[in-house]
Amino acid sequence: MCASKENPAKCEMRGVIRFLWAKKLSAADIHHELCAVYGPNIMSEGVVRQWVRFFKDGRTNIHDESRSGKLSAVSADLIKEIDEKIRLLRNFTITQL
Repeated sequence: MCASKENPAKCEMRGVIRFLWAKKLSAADIHHELCAVYGPNIMSEGVVRQWVRFFKDGRTNIHDESRSGKLSAVSADLIKEIDEKIRLLRNFTITQL
């Protein structure tokens, strides 16, 4: 669940799209409704159309599908550690870091 309507989760938006699509609204009307509630920059009409197409094709899952590749290992601690090293050794190479 999202913290506020200003910062909704992607799956929440997709759930709204799926609900409004089930009520037989067009992609343009769904986009209009999303913008009225969440603001004009919430999602492009093209993305809404893409999700409507997914649901028409039988997709029911509103969550992101897993992707191949290495997971990101960035954390606040790692950023802090790298920042400290950069401040300590201003003249460095990436290999040294």
